[in-house]
Formats: sequence, C-alpha cells, structure tokens
Amino acid sequence: MNTTDARRVLETALICATQPMTLRELAVLFDGELTADTIKTLLADLQLEWTGRGVELVQVATGWRFQSRPEMRHYLDRLHPEKPPKYSRATLETLAIIAYRQPVTRGDMEDIRGVTINSLILKQLEDRGWIEVIGHRETVGRPALFATTRQFLDDLGLSSLDQLPPLEASEVQESSLGSFDFEQLAAQLPPPADAAVEESAGDPSAEVSADTPAAVITAPDTNTPTEDTHDQGGTTQAPA
Repeated sequence: MNTTDARRVLETALICATQPMTLRELAVLFDGELTADTIKTLLADLQLEWTGRGVELVQVATGWRFQSRPEMRHYLDRLHPEKPPKYSRATLETLAIIAYRQPVTRGDMEDIRGVTINSLILKQLEDRGWIEVIGHRETVGRPALFATTRQFLDDLGLSSLDQLPPLEASEVQESSLGSFDFEQLAAQLPPPADAAVEESAGDPSAEVSADTPAAVITAPDTNTPTEDTHDQGGTTQAPA
C-alpha cells in the first residue's frame, strides 16, 4: 500500500470513529503491513494536511482523534444555545487539588482546603469519569487514594498531566487556595453528560461557568473544618 492510500485509510477511520483510536487499533487497519513508527509518521503528515482547517487531528490520553479547533467553539455554540452548566468553586477546587497533587486522600484535600469536603462532590467527579480510586494509603483506616482518569485528560484534549496549565511558584501553597485560576480550568471542562449542575446556595460568585469543549467528530479556619458546600478557595500545589 502506498503512502497516499495509507493516509486515506487512517483519515477515514479516525473521522468515522466515535472514540480516540490507539496506535494498536490503527495498525489493525493494515493487517501488519505498516509498523507503529510508520503510522506515527503518517499521522504527523495528516496533522499537517489539516493545518488551517476548522478541524484538527490531535493525540489525547487514549489515542488519536479529530476535533474542532478552539476558535470554532464560538460558532459551534450557536447550535446549542442553551445556558452552559456551571460547576461550583468547591467542585473545581477539589478537582484541581486531585489533578495537581495526585494521588491524594480526602484528608489531604481537606488539609489543603481547610474545610470538610462534601461526599457529593467526590461522587459527582467519579460519576463524570474524571477521578477514580487507585489504591489505599497504608496508614490508619487505609484511606482511599484519588487520581484523575484518562477520560479527564481526553475531555480536556490533553495527552498527559504535563500539559495542564502550570502553576506559578507564588501560587504553590500548602494551606491556602487563594490565587489559583479556577476560571481558566473551568473554561476547559465540558458539561456533565447528564447535564447535572451543582448550584451554589444563593451565591452566584461561587459558581464558575464551563464552556462547551472542542467538538469531537462523530479562606476558612483550618483548625475547625466545616462541611463543604460552596465555600471560597484559591490555589493548589503542583506535583513534584
């Protein structure tokens, strides 16, 4: 099979796929005729071919896929003009702590935020497929260790945690969450599949809008924790 035909096969398979495709899955298309390195080269060629178009070929955590470019979001949003869902600041703070400090226990999160974390927040993030329990810490009570999932990276259009927005040194705080840009993080988060939205209890400032994602073709008292509903927060710490 020549290079042109091979690129057409890859392009067709990726456009028709409903989920990102791995190199192993793409190799099946050629029944062993092409090596993984050759397929990578063809994928790089395809990326160049689609430069300047409204759709781009990207590599995310679970494979390769075509998706709309960020600058197309404004126009695509017109197809779904309903009000975008919102995530409470408490939810975003919890998600950010897990993303930047993983693996972490619920106790670790509460130490950083200075409040007791509502169990419903963790359940919401688990149900959305963004976090999961990956083990237990060998200490009293063997608390669960939480980490983000590959689905979380896919939904943000990332291939690894290294591509998360970096935190400035001044933002790295152990006991404060005062300056982390949660709006920047929220702008990348797609709405929950079931459109469920965690609303703030009468405090609109505690909510952060979540914009539509790129379309895929196909300071409380830390000594006295209180129950976390929609309290205020700020920065978290980047992984070592």
